[in-house]
Amino acid sequence: ILGSVSPRRRELLASLGLMFDVADPDISETYPASVPPKEVAEYLALEKCAKLATGIGSSTILITADTVVLCDQTILPKPADRVEAIAFLKMLSGRQHLVITGVCIALGDRRRSFSSETIVTFCSIEDEEIEYYVDNYHPYDKAGGYGVQEWIGFVATEKIEGSYFNVIGLPVNRLYRELKEFIK
Repeated sequence: ILGSVSPRRRELLASLGLMFDVADPDISETYPASVPPKEVAEYLALEKCAKLATGIGSSTILITADTVVLCDQTILPKPADRVEAIAFLKMLSGRQHLVITGVCIALGDRRRSFSSETIVTFCSIEDEEIEYYVDNYHPYDKAGGYGVQEWIGFVATEKIEGSYFNVIGLPVNRLYRELKEFIK
């Protein structure tokens, strides 16, 4: 079971050739202030797992994930509205930021969790380009207010260090390797 309603995660997991159902973890995605920013994604993946694991059988593998964008130790969540989406992209313009996806794999009482980090460098983006993207792509369901696989990713992404798929929302290479180890 994929414990995520993200269409991007669903597509990436399906690309591994795995058969799965989808479940909505339906959590608030809040976290205690004591959780360090680099650990928030994994914390939320574990919370999603805890919410869903009680309702599935002990022979079913559950995968949950959460992605955060971190710029200057500030987490940029999914933007609440147009103003916030524009503000996030202005903050990311011409700078590096970190995309962290936390993943939890569960089977019965067993759990394995990990985080994957990718450094993304954006070139400078003009205000008109930012407004065009927000108005035409409505990135309100994406951490940091952008999708690297969309128009803004094509024109703003100067460099990626790490997994491209992690930036989309699921580090499939690492997940595949972790799953292989987990089911041994």
